[in-house]
Amino acid sequence: MENNIALERANPQLPHHNKRTELIKKIKKNKWIYLMIAPGILYFFIYKYIPMYGLIIAFQEYKPYLGISGSEWVGLKHFERLFTSPDFWMIFRNTLVLFALQIIVFFPVPIIIALMLNEVRNVAFKRSVQMLIYIPHFMSWVVIVSISFVMLTLDGGIINSLLEAMGFEKINFLMNPDTFRPMYILQVMWREAGWGTIIFLAAIAAVDPQLYEAAKMDGANRLRQAWHITLPTIRSVIVVLLILKIGDVLELGFEHVYLLLNASNREVGEIFDTYVYTAGLKQGQFSYSTAVGFFKGIVGLILVICANWLAKKAGEEGIY
Repeated sequence: MENNIALERANPQLPHHNKRTELIKKIKKNKWIYLMIAPGILYFFIYKYIPMYGLIIAFQEYKPYLGISGSEWVGLKHFERLFTSPDFWMIFRNTLVLFALQIIVFFPVPIIIALMLNEVRNVAFKRSVQMLIYIPHFMSWVVIVSISFVMLTLDGGIINSLLEAMGFEKINFLMNPDTFRPMYILQVMWREAGWGTIIFLAAIAAVDPQLYEAAKMDGANRLRQAWHITLPTIRSVIVVLLILKIGDVLELGFEHVYLLLNASNREVGEIFDTYVYTAGLKQGQFSYSTAVGFFKGIVGLILVICANWLAKKAGEEGIY
């Protein structure tokens, strides 16, 4: 031991050399694992990190023919315009309301479905239900919204036809601002709830069966087993997914909302993603739309950090 200490003092670079050697050994040992994650790393590096260079134009009066290096630097001008715009609070409110609906209404649904499927003992029925609720995830939002349009339209829609047959007046679901948000969250649940159950079912499968056996001996029914064993066991998975979901607070998906938007429901449906598309691509305000996107990213980052800090304070691991 004393010889090692003396050797390290004589050669200060030795500890760093040892750490580097250990790192190389670990990489060689797990080379196939690193090879498997390489495509994912390349994807994020090419499509997520390299494009961040373009955020510079949020501080410029960007002109495509001048390029980034030749465009005029204007500082925080576009951010000031964003925060003083009469549309800002409308867009911010709509985004937060739709996000709250996703957290409060949609987020628990995959957990509940996973708990219910976990209690099904008929394997054939369980797999059939899983297949049926997974299928919508593989449909594009164009298909989902088109199906909803066919069902809800005033002219021959199934829902309005049923309402008329029962003696009620037809409802213009597609043009009514009051039905936009319920329609949005129901479509999200229809498309994504089944897919979200995969993670929770995998987490439930890892629960020790002996815990359930002990609970049965103590007289706990299925509901109490789910409440006192299953949910506490998968709590860490729920917390991690909730943190990641909070990070997407301003990222509600352009395509879905854009397909539902029209002149009648814009006041309750316009969000940052659709606003960026309108300002950036339709009106050619590239710097301004980049500033809006930059603002979204900063808010998401702050919320992830805060949510992760709260999770650690509550005794959970968090995401870092």
